[in-house]
Amino acid sequence: MSNKNCEGICKKTSIGGQAVIEGIMMKGPEKTTLAVRTPDKSIATEEVNFPNPIKKYKWLGMPVLRGIITFAITMYVGMKTLMRSADLSGMTALEEAEEEKKHEEKLRKKAEKTGISYEDLKKKEEKPKKLSNTLMTVVMTIGTVLGVGLAVFLFMYIPSVIFNVFNSLASGVGISASAIENGVLQNWRPFLEGLMKIAIFVGYIMLVSQTPDIKRLFKYHGAEHKTIFCYEKGLPLTVENVRKQIRFHPRCGTSFMFLMIAVGIIFSTVIVLLFPSVTKLTGIWVAIKILLVPLFCGIGYELIKLCGKYDNIATKIIAAPGLWVQRITTKEPNDDMIEVAIKAMEEVIPDDPELDRI
Repeated sequence: MSNKNCEGICKKTSIGGQAVIEGIMMKGPEKTTLAVRTPDKSIATEEVNFPNPIKKYKWLGMPVLRGIITFAITMYVGMKTLMRSADLSGMTALEEAEEEKKHEEKLRKKAEKTGISYEDLKKKEEKPKKLSNTLMTVVMTIGTVLGVGLAVFLFMYIPSVIFNVFNSLASGVGISASAIENGVLQNWRPFLEGLMKIAIFVGYIMLVSQTPDIKRLFKYHGAEHKTIFCYEKGLPLTVENVRKQIRFHPRCGTSFMFLMIAVGIIFSTVIVLLFPSVTKLTGIWVAIKILLVPLFCGIGYELIKLCGKYDNIATKIIAAPGLWVQRITTKEPNDDMIEVAIKAMEEVIPDDPELDRI
């Protein structure tokens, strides 16, 4: 990987990553590594271990099915590394210190009101400094369940409800009831709901991107992409070389989300054409879309692999929407962030180049 005169991408790598709190998680063909900038400004690296049933059961590596399994693994590893990065970066300790400070202030106010000494109240009511591992796991599990529930509500239920409201208002502008129930409006339902999902997705990203912590996370996201591009071009992994790369990569998770929505539109349209009455009951229609998510995920995974493997008109069209949204989800990183991304990348590059293939 030393071709300095390479123009464009010289090799296609299977290495991918994820931005975490003050760091990068890189997943290579042999191992996965987490690199995080610690409070003392050094870079801590840890290997991330997780079960991978695809390696044990080869049949799980079949097209589409492997996408479903890989997505589930990615969600698990992503949550695991995010929690660990909070510890390594000092965020967990900072939050605990702030919580402790608030608790002390509360006790002092209570002491003033009750006349009981602060020391006695502290002995009686002092909170443990850390949650137990079991309790932390429970909290994170509940958070994940609530997150999935919110996603279902925003991307599955809300678009269906909005479409139903539109249908109810359509008669007021001269659209016949038969056209609403059985005609062209129902045939266009999956497409219109898909547009609403995209609008909700982009709107949500734009909203959260305004917070300082998310802006910083998006800078690490940019550092991850730039580092992967530098490696793919065969350039030495230096801050200067990485800084010159673009931050929009076709194998990004943002592009994957758009592909899932697009695949969902296509399959949902076919279902509506074959079974027109299925959309009349919102609950059933939402349930069908939820059950089909694994299929959308698997097909989206195969498409994202094609976009990473080939560079032609078709793959450029497929990747274009996701690349555009990456203008929101990635930001230009500073040199310190690039150093972290380089460290994560160096840890996962395999000795055997044959292992690093899409």
